[in-house]
Amino acid sequence: MDVVFQTESAVFNFRVAGIWIVDHHVLLHRNVDDVNWALPGGRVVIGEDTQTSIAREFAEELGAQVTAERLLWTNENFFTYKGKEFHELAFYYKISSEETARFFKTESFNGLEGDRWIYQWMPIDEINKIVLFPEFLKEGIKEMPEYTQHIVDRAKSSI
Repeated sequence: MDVVFQTESAVFNFRVAGIWIVDHHVLLHRNVDDVNWALPGGRVVIGEDTQTSIAREFAEELGAQVTAERLLWTNENFFTYKGKEFHELAFYYKISSEETARFFKTESFNGLEGDRWIYQWMPIDEINKIVLFPEFLKEGIKEMPEYTQHIVDRAKSSI
């Protein structure tokens, strides 16, 4: 069971995401119905640690075997999405894989879950040209921290 709790007006979400960088590109994804991009990942399952979650999510979504190298950010994110208030707790890991050559592509592609998600290796120097949430990632990906940072984002951005 995923760690997500919903009420009539709000959602609490416990999420993990991976920062996979290859040749100055970062892997992003978005729902086909959205314009905003995010880092691939997903919800943590009850009883599962976050490093296991990130490996499971990449295996489920892409068939990729990844390793969580280190935790870069914990993020408490408060935002509105499709009219619902979200309180999201997210763990962002720098990841790597021995299968990079199999997954690195210049064109967008779909994962194992069909055409619901679009994946794209985005040049890091072009990341400011897109809509990426949470917004701290635009600068964070360019200059990743030496130590884990805790970020609270109460910007109440609407997606």
